[in-house]
Amino acid sequence: MKIVDRKVALAPQDMDVRAWRARILAWSGRLAEAEKEYLEILKFTRNDPDNWMGLASVYLREGKPTDALRALDRAVEIDPKRADLRAARGRALRATGERHEARTEFQNALNLDPTSVEGRAGMISVRDELKHELRFGQDNDLFNFTSANRDGWVSLVSQWTPHWGTSLAGSYYDRSGIRAGKFSGAVTGRLHRWGALTAGGSAGHDNGVIPKSEAFFDFDHGWKVSETKFLRGMEFVYGQHWYWYRTSRIFTLNETSIVELPRNFALTLGATGVRSAFPGAGEEWQPAGMARLRFPLGNWGEKRLSGNILFAVGSEDFAQIDQIGRFAAQTYGGGLRFQVNARQDITGYGSYQKRTQGGTDTSFGLSYGIHF
Repeated sequence: MKIVDRKVALAPQDMDVRAWRARILAWSGRLAEAEKEYLEILKFTRNDPDNWMGLASVYLREGKPTDALRALDRAVEIDPKRADLRAARGRALRATGERHEARTEFQNALNLDPTSVEGRAGMISVRDELKHELRFGQDNDLFNFTSANRDGWVSLVSQWTPHWGTSLAGSYYDRSGIRAGKFSGAVTGRLHRWGALTAGGSAGHDNGVIPKSEAFFDFDHGWKVSETKFLRGMEFVYGQHWYWYRTSRIFTLNETSIVELPRNFALTLGATGVRSAFPGAGEEWQPAGMARLRFPLGNWGEKRLSGNILFAVGSEDFAQIDQIGRFAAQTYGGGLRFQVNARQDITGYGSYQKRTQGGTDTSFGLSYGIHF
């Protein structure tokens, strides 16, 4: 920037130097200044498609896809045979929700240049929208003081419109030879400015080892912070969950903060307050906390591998009747997620929990997701 500023001072009418200055401003995340610089340049050189494309790129990053599309319309009008302009226009159309038109424009880019990486990536990004995720999972708990627990489940999460979604799940449990099952469902409403609100519940055949019924809600709101600073984005989730067992009641308050970091790293911090009510024992509040770090491990086109590590502390595991008790615990764990392609992924996890009184719990599980 210092070099370019010196050149601009010597030749303020040199639009090539001014264009370099606008690019550097955009690369630096100074989008308002970059927009102003491009608009000044275009007062003098209205027939340079590169400057129109540069302005459109800034508009897209500022969240102004309609303005970006107008700028790219002008760029393509000047030079309709450039594949990079066609691909950029396809990205702007995709950002405005015009997926069919965007697909046509990405195909135009590939027709002009069959080797266009932007054109190929664009065609992948506008495949038929995947609205549903069907997932099968299996979990295991191995204790040093009792027999193992084994669970299985299947879930279907659907995003019917940008504003409404649903989730359904069926689960079965094997607790020391006692079997139980439940069905759960939830509805999520989303507004771009306000966030997402989810409410739902569950019921089933408890057999005395799982909750007879549950109810819950949570509110989720996230916002973008910066594209260039260490802190990229934040997400906050607040939820309440009620568990009704045959002989006890559990109520939880959950607060989770997710911090998005550079290079697709993310840090999740969670705190839970648990109120337990047992017959003859009164009510008692207990705290729990969790920290998890997510990180990328590899990217091969559509194939991606990511991992996470977890540490949690708590006074009791309140979700299963056979684990309720007066003990403290520390949990260490981690997981992997492999995105096979746009329609399939596999996730796995493992953890080790140390409890007071010499108890341990080794957990592991695997799930397979299909997106359609």
